Amino acid sequence: MRDNFESLEKKVVLMHSNDIHSRLENAARIASIIAEERRTWGADRVLAVDCGDHMDRMRQETEGSEGLVNVRLLQEAGYEAVTLGNNEGLTYTPEVLASLYGNVAEFGVICANMALSESGECPDWMSPSRVLRKNGLRIGLIGATANFCEFYELLGWKTTDPLEAIRVQAERLKDESDVIIVMSHLGIALDRTIAEEIPGIHLIVGGHTHHLLEEPLLVNGAMICAAGKFGDYVGRVEITWDEDASRPVLRGSCVPTGAFSGKEEAEACISSYRESSRLKLGRVAAVLKEPLPSNAAKENPLANLLAAGLRRWTNAEIGLVNAGQLLGGLAKGDVTAGELHAICPSPINPCRMSIRGSKLRTALEQSLMDSYIHKPIKGFGFRGEVLGTLAIDGMTVTYDMDRPDLDRIMQIVVNGEAFDDDRLYAVGSIDMFSFKVGYESLAEAESFQFYLPEFIRDVIERELDHSESLMSCRENRWHRR
Repeated sequence: MRDNFESLEKKVVLMHSNDIHSRLENAARIASIIAEERRTWGADRVLAVDCGDHMDRMRQETEGSEGLVNVRLLQEAGYEAVTLGNNEGLTYTPEVLASLYGNVAEFGVICANMALSESGECPDWMSPSRVLRKNGLRIGLIGATANFCEFYELLGWKTTDPLEAIRVQAERLKDESDVIIVMSHLGIALDRTIAEEIPGIHLIVGGHTHHLLEEPLLVNGAMICAAGKFGDYVGRVEITWDEDASRPVLRGSCVPTGAFSGKEEAEACISSYRESSRLKLGRVAAVLKEPLPSNAAKENPLANLLAAGLRRWTNAEIGLVNAGQLLGGLAKGDVTAGELHAICPSPINPCRMSIRGSKLRTALEQSLMDSYIHKPIKGFGFRGEVLGTLAIDGMTVTYDMDRPDLDRIMQIVVNGEAFDDDRLYAVGSIDMFSFKVGYESLAEAESFQFYLPEFIRDVIERELDHSESLMSCRENRWHRR
């Protein structure tokens, strides 16, 4: 395979990663693989790109460095272009991103469907597309990210339809490029649509939906590649130029990373940020006079405290959250920022919903069922294991477990008043439910208001300083008859 590759005058190896989610050890292994490709073919014949969600704030080094460890690892591996995933764009403010990518990064950030709300333009550190020259080939890169426009708007971004943005850039690049590549953080379905509907695209390297394509897809003459998730694989595409046909020839594959050692310099980078992050997250956030236990399967003080915090944060009548958001309890004494991060690593934001009582009742009934309490949940910002029961505040529920599923609740009282199935209630909760995850009836709310950039661990930290909440969270809201 390499003999044929070497026999052609114009050839480039494209290495692509996606959805590493701060699995930093795998990022170090990928750095080794990219370095080996450069030793084999030469720097001018290798191009490395990342398709977003390299960062994940569940990782201590990422949280403690505000993403700087990820940028340093991308630089150490010699990436030349990245696009933003939702874990970069939605978990950090534009100011933090400007500090990372404008002041530190040595690679290009490419995203065609994002602009600052105030100016309507890309910031200085971002461009919608870019042409790089590698070994005589003009390689046009277009980036695009998932259009979570309602969330981005709260952070000062304007995001647009990615397909239209890609179409505009592809038309612009067609006379400037020999090969046009889309770096997509849109998911496999939209990657197929790009190939089907937008002319001039030769290659789509994608992510977001964590799909692994060990064999590339060929759709309407375009190749679609993806390397799964967490850096378990890295994508590799050989790009050669057919002079007779005057077009690129592509050959794609995925390389498992597990057998490789991490690049020494990348490993040293991780160790350095591990120590500095440990020191930063050692900040004492609160001092507890009594422990706050947690249990995903039953009512507990810490989950009640979070429900109360969400209610207060959103100025709602009711607070509601799944207990599975919490991965452990808090001991008596000093509580550090690192402990809060450890028990609640999810990048999930508070939200306020206006929801009809009947939809709320359905979720409450489901939270008494083992099939919901122990239901595994993946993605949508959730970094726990199981959904867990519902913790509530501002209401009490009386139930009878001897009655059949979905008919166990005998009485609900909201702030001293009888519950009304037909009434709209203001509920302080979490954005995850708006995606129809877990307790799906909660996604049928009449409206949602989201709070960014705060995470629910910020809500917990504030409540730990609220003496009334610390006392009341130990009172049962669920009463079994």
